[in-house]
Amino acid sequence: MPTKPEILKRETVMRSRLFRADQVHLRFSNGEERHYEKLVGGGSGAVLIVPVLDDNTFLLVKEYAVGLEDYHLACPKGAIDQGENILDAANRELKEEVGYGARKLTFLKKVHLSPSYMEHGINIVIAQDLYPERLQGDEPEPIEVHQLPVADLADFCLRADVCEGRSIAALFLVREWLAKPENLL
Repeated sequence: MPTKPEILKRETVMRSRLFRADQVHLRFSNGEERHYEKLVGGGSGAVLIVPVLDDNTFLLVKEYAVGLEDYHLACPKGAIDQGENILDAANRELKEEVGYGARKLTFLKKVHLSPSYMEHGINIVIAQDLYPERLQGDEPEPIEVHQLPVADLADFCLRADVCEGRSIAALFLVREWLAKPENLL
C-alpha cells in the first residue's frame, strides 16, 4: 500500500453559504509536491433514500435541480440535521419528500461523487415496510412521486430525465441487495 502524502499546508481560498474550497499543499513519498483544491464538506452529512414500496417497486421523486436548470427523477435525499443520526434523517426526509415513513431502515453504504476533489459523501439508506405519513418539508413546491418497477431499472436509467449519478448507483446497489433472499421482507 502506498504511503499517503504529507499535508504541508492547508488554506481556505473560498467560502460561500454552501461550500468551502481549500487549497492543500502535498508532498508525496517520492518527494514530488503538488497543490490541489478541494471542496470541503460541512454540516452533519447527508442521506439518500431508496424507498422500496414492495419487492418489485422503488419510489423516486421528480424535483427541480438548479444545477441542471430543469426537473429530474432521483432518489429522495437531504441533509442530516444537527443531533440526528443517519436513519432518523432518512426517515424524516422520506416523510417530507415521499409521504411515507419506513418501519425498516438499513444503512447500505456511503458513496462519494468525485473524491479526487470533493470531500462530500452521501449515506445510502434502504427504506422498507413503508406506511403513509407526511411531514412538512422545506421544498419550495410539491414533489411528484413516481414508481419504478425494479425490472425496468436499466432502461429507466437511460432516460434523459434520470441523470443523478448517486441515485443511479444507489438503485443498482439496492436491486442487488434485494436479490439476496435474506433481505426481502
